[in-house]
Amino acid sequence: MMAGKGALAKLDVGVLSAEQQEKLRQFKIKTRIDNEKYLRSHPEVEVLIGDFLRDVLLKRPADIREFAADHFTNPDLHVVIGTKMEGISDVE
Repeated sequence: MMAGKGALAKLDVGVLSAEQQEKLRQFKIKTRIDNEKYLRSHPEVEVLIGDFLRDVLLKRPADIREFAADHFTNPDLHVVIGTKMEGISDVE
């Protein structure tokens, strides 16, 4: 069983040096920036995830893993997402 967040924070005190903490902070900032750039250059990711979440909330499947597997292996998924992307382009 995992320790609570408070317990984990107590264990981490002093583990990293100030230099390591700064390198970690810079790495996290760079990773967030890189992720944001990627998502901005690939708007289909937002449509893909939004479409999946909408279906989950509408259908409320009992077995979410099976539902996700079926959803993302749908051979027509690219067509569905492409159509929705075109709809977004028409609105903008």
